[in-house]
Amino acid sequence: MPLIDAITPSAEPGRVFGVKAISAGEDFFQGHFPGAPLMPGVLMIEALTQASTALLVHDASTAPGAVVRLRGVDDAKFRKYVSPGDRLEIDVRLQRRRGPIARVQASASVDGTVVLDATLVLTVMADAPQIHPTAVVHATAVVGTGTVVGPHAVVGPHVVLGRDVQVGASAVIEGDTTVGDRTQIFPFASIGLAPQDLKYRGERTRLVIGTDNVFREAVTIHRGTVGGGGETRIGDRNLVMAYAHVAHDCKVGSDTIFGPGATLGGHVAVEDYAQISAYSGVHQFCRVGRYAFIGGYSVVTKDALPYAKTVGNRARVYGLNTIGLVRRGFAPDVVKQLKQAYRFLLTSKLTPSKALAAIQADARLSSADVAYLVDFIRSSKRGATLRRPGRRTGDDDE
Repeated sequence: MPLIDAITPSAEPGRVFGVKAISAGEDFFQGHFPGAPLMPGVLMIEALTQASTALLVHDASTAPGAVVRLRGVDDAKFRKYVSPGDRLEIDVRLQRRRGPIARVQASASVDGTVVLDATLVLTVMADAPQIHPTAVVHATAVVGTGTVVGPHAVVGPHVVLGRDVQVGASAVIEGDTTVGDRTQIFPFASIGLAPQDLKYRGERTRLVIGTDNVFREAVTIHRGTVGGGGETRIGDRNLVMAYAHVAHDCKVGSDTIFGPGATLGGHVAVEDYAQISAYSGVHQFCRVGRYAFIGGYSVVTKDALPYAKTVGNRARVYGLNTIGLVRRGFAPDVVKQLKQAYRFLLTSKLTPSKALAAIQADARLSSADVAYLVDFIRSSKRGATLRRPGRRTGDDDE
C-alpha cells in the first residue's frame, strides 16, 4: 500500500522529504472510527518507513536490488491526529549506518505542526529472501539471501535454507533439516519429515542436503533415526525426479540421478554418479556403487556393483555400463580393464572368490577403479549382485 505520493531529495546528504495527501477515499478510513475518521498510527509509521526506504536504497553504499525491512521503532511520539484533507509532510534523515543496520530520524508534520516523530531502525538486505504471503515460515527458521519460498509452502522451526534456494508451491520442509545453496525443491515435495520407522519415537534427528540439488514434484526425503546414526545425508548436484523416495538414514553421494518413483529403503548408501532408473527399489541396508546403473522397474536386494548395469526383479548384472562410463569421460584403457574384470566375474565360470583372486593377480588390471571394484565386493555385508542372466539362483553369493 503506497503511503507516499512523492519523494524530494534534499541538498543535505542523507536526507529526503516526502509528501502524502490524505483524502477521504483512503481505504484505511473505511470502518476506522466511523464519523470521526483518523489515520491509524501504524500507517503513519509505515509512511515514514517508505520514505526512509527511498533514502536508503539510493544511498551509494546500498547494493542494487537490496530490500529494506523495518526492524524496530524507538521513541515514537504521536502528537496530533491526522484526518481527511490533511497534507502529511515527511522529513527523514540518516543518523547512523553500520553494516546492514541503519538508524533514521523521521518526522511527519501537518501545516508546520509535527504530528509524529520517531527513530526507525532498519535492515538493508542485499538479495533478500522472497517469501510468498501465503507461505508459512516459522520465525526461527533460517532463510538465506536470494531464497524464494512459494505459495502455501511450509518451513518448520529448525530448518536452515541456504542462499538462492527455490521452494515450490505447497512444498513442506520440516525437522532439523539443512538445505544447501541453490537447491531447487519443486511443488508438493516433502523434505525432512519423520522417518517411516516403527522404532522412531520423536527423537531429534537430522537431514543434511548439499548444494545445487534438484528435487522434483512430490519427492519425499526423511530424516534419520537414532538407531541408524541419526542422520540422512545427501551430497551435491543430484537430480531426484518426481515421486522418488529417500528413506531414513540413507547416504547419497553427489551427481546421482533418481528416475521417477525410484525408492531407497532405510540405511541405503548410494555412491557418486550412480543412476537409479524409474520405479526401481533398493532394499534397506544395500549399497549402490559409484557409476552404477540400475535399470527401470528393478528390485535390488543385494549390493549393486559399481560401473555395471543391474536390471530386473530380482536384479541381475548385465555387464559393464560402458556407455555411461564413456559419457562420464573414463579413459579407454580404464574401460578396457573394467571389462576384463567383469569377464572374470561373470563369464569365466570361476567362483566369486577365485574371480576376485584372478583379478588381483592380473598385472594388466592395475587401475584404481578395478581396485575399488574388488574392495566393494569384498566389503559387502549383504552380498553383491553377481548373478547374470541364465545363471541358476544361488550361484551369485560371495
